[in-house]
Amino acid sequence: MFDTRIKAIKGYKNVAMPRGPRLDAPGTLHHVMLRGIEKRDIVTDDKDRDDFVSRMGKLVPETGTIIYAWALLNNHAHILLRSGKAGMSTFMRRLLSGYASNYNRRHDRQGHLFQNRYKSIVCQEDRYFMRLVAYIHLNPLRAGLVASLDDLDAYPWSGHAVVVNVFSNDWQDRDFVLHHFGEKERMAINTYRNFLKEEAQKGRQPELTGGGLVRSIGGWSAVQGMRARKEKQLSDERILGDGSFVSKVLEDAEESVKSQVNVLDFNEIKDKAQADIEDLCEKKGIGLGQLLSGSRIRSVSMVRKTLVKKFVKEYGFSYAETARMLKISTSAAAQIVRNFGDV
Repeated sequence: MFDTRIKAIKGYKNVAMPRGPRLDAPGTLHHVMLRGIEKRDIVTDDKDRDDFVSRMGKLVPETGTIIYAWALLNNHAHILLRSGKAGMSTFMRRLLSGYASNYNRRHDRQGHLFQNRYKSIVCQEDRYFMRLVAYIHLNPLRAGLVASLDDLDAYPWSGHAVVVNVFSNDWQDRDFVLHHFGEKERMAINTYRNFLKEEAQKGRQPELTGGGLVRSIGGWSAVQGMRARKEKQLSDERILGDGSFVSKVLEDAEESVKSQVNVLDFNEIKDKAQADIEDLCEKKGIGLGQLLSGSRIRSVSMVRKTLVKKFVKEYGFSYAETARMLKISTSAAAQIVRNFGDV
């Protein structure tokens, strides 16, 4: 059932890849995230949802893109894809521009629909593929759009229902996904479901929404272990993967892209976070002592929330480490992320 497509993918990964400033070589695995401007909705009704999904499916064969997982929610969407010969940027530009134009016509509105440019992270396949599929397909459950994993089976605006064979389409590569969970379809689906149950217990997993050192090596505790061993590792905020993977990806990148790569260790990351605290306090006209005193003045609280979200979601700090840096309780840090963090 799976062999033909698996062999095709393996062969595709060995094709010579042209250089690209967005790390956008054909055959690259990307986790793409897009969000409505000012966190507004990008869909209003099922006609919008159907239009978005239909456009995505139509562009797959036209651009050579391969889609493994996706989830369309009210104000954002996630896609796990392998870029085709046309490049991921071409696929996303055609998808978003066409959809936004039609959305504006339907709802008699003007202006941008999506927030800036979409975010794309190049991902190390052997380490993250299964977790990314689960993370993306669990988004409707995390967002409260479905009440349970059983209800997720019937949610039509995500690739999960296709993987478990409740719905079908001819443009999502469910075979490649299921191959990671078993050789026979029924066994693979059962294993996939069990894996989702396990992953659902882990919460939001911010390490899967970005790149950089902390996320790539498994979180803050791993960085501390690296520090104890006096190790350094190549890292890049646009890449989720270990140092050797980052190096391999950058081999095919333009010089302007290579120049942005970082080699960070524990102290540099912590120094960067400390600089963020001082810079934001200065920008907002707030004293450092005032921030660290636990003041509940609105302007101080907003700075604190911004820093907590950044440290947890971008740097991969634990709640405890974030709390220590900002002189708040661990539970307060967790509450801020739950109430104010992006999905």
